[in-house]
Amino acid sequence: MKAKATLKQIAKELNVSVSTVSKALNDSPEISEQTKIKIKEYAKLKNYKPNVIGLNLKNRKTKTIGVIIPNILNSFFAKVFSGIEKVADKKGYNVITCISNESLEKEIHTLEMLSNGTIDGFILSVSEEAQKLQEYNHFSAIINDGTPIVMFDRIAEGVECDKVVVDDYDSALNSTQHLINLGCKNIALISSVDNLSVGKLRADGYLKALENNNIAINEKIILRTDSEEDMKSKIDAIFEQKIDGIFALDENDSVAALRVGLKKGYRVPEDISIIGFADGILASRRLSPSLTTVSQHGIEIGEVAAKRLIKRLEENEEETSDYETIVIKTVLKERESTRKV
Repeated sequence: MKAKATLKQIAKELNVSVSTVSKALNDSPEISEQTKIKIKEYAKLKNYKPNVIGLNLKNRKTKTIGVIIPNILNSFFAKVFSGIEKVADKKGYNVITCISNESLEKEIHTLEMLSNGTIDGFILSVSEEAQKLQEYNHFSAIINDGTPIVMFDRIAEGVECDKVVVDDYDSALNSTQHLINLGCKNIALISSVDNLSVGKLRADGYLKALENNNIAINEKIILRTDSEEDMKSKIDAIFEQKIDGIFALDENDSVAALRVGLKKGYRVPEDISIIGFADGILASRRLSPSLTTVSQHGIEIGEVAAKRLIKRLEENEEETSDYETIVIKTVLKERESTRKV
């Protein structure tokens, strides 16, 4: 393999300054076309590649976006990433994706590693551990250092940055109301995401719908846990109570509710109607009966987040806009797990 030439070596061979070589390779109008052609051809001959890290440290423009997602197995995050990549590619940006695996330590390490001249800005969803501990100083430090962040779905309240969210509270309220309109009077709540901001908002929406309809809260049919394992170990008890509807706050919760309900002898939707949050492939296509779900429009969230970050990256200092929280409206997709009116 040929050794890669440096700007200094090219300048020495062509008897020009390093500055002239740099400007020529970057199409500066200060350099004549003849000189540009000469330098570019020689650089290509000598296998010259720009020092990306060096350029990053100098002008902070890498045309690269860092994306940090908490869980690679979650279909919602996969959809969001698809939307991010679509916009980034169209705008000429590269994407580096990292997984925090719900770890605060890994989230901090990834931010520090990529913000050291590798990327221009971040799009991320906050890790479970960070939300549980309410530890968000690492985000503020990165932003204060000049690297913009756009948060989506799980956000850090109090951190000033752009955010893209869905209407979790209203979606939950409307979904619970839909079950009530179908005639359900004993609606169970099943959640394995109670330690996350989205889980709390969805639970609050459920409770508000009960209040609006003068339905007494029955703690025996409310299961709020912090993990899928804990939820699955306790879900059987819900079906020992009198229930005719279930609102599940995560795709895994809705799948578990359907499977356990069928195993316990419930007919879906004749005996019990089920609505789940998140419109993944498993919930919508691979189960029988198929699940009625709240669609979060993951691809749209990714597109909006990427457009917002790129807009901020390309703003002049004089025209820097205020931070925005953009709310994407969800849609209830009715399938076989809810009975018809």
